[in-house]
Amino acid sequence: MAMTEAELKRRTQMFAITCLKMVDTHSRNRACEVYGKQLIRSSSSVGANYRAVCAAKSAADMITKLTIVQEEADESAYWVELLVLSGHLSEADAAPILKEAQELTAIVVASRLTLKRRPPKPG
Repeated sequence: MAMTEAELKRRTQMFAITCLKMVDTHSRNRACEVYGKQLIRSSSSVGANYRAVCAAKSAADMITKLTIVQEEADESAYWVELLVLSGHLSEADAAPILKEAQELTAIVVASRLTLKRRPPKPG
């Protein structure tokens, strides 16, 4: 079943909030503070850029903006992975965030492929 625009907007918001809460819970040293700020920026950017997708004027514009969403979701996973590898976050605490980042990435990739396959609208 396809996700609606509103559902995906909400899901990207919840992703950012989940990351924010995780950072608030674990930011007790410099490494967590630095990586955490980057995670907050990238996870928030996922939803902000998805909103830009929804306002895009053309399929090409949507594809470009979806690429940014994909990059930000992947970057979010990167910062979480660094927190795990540096010993500041357990794999168990990281797992739900990493899973959501992967799922959001998969949704965006599928959306980009669908848009690329569509024939251009006559102008």
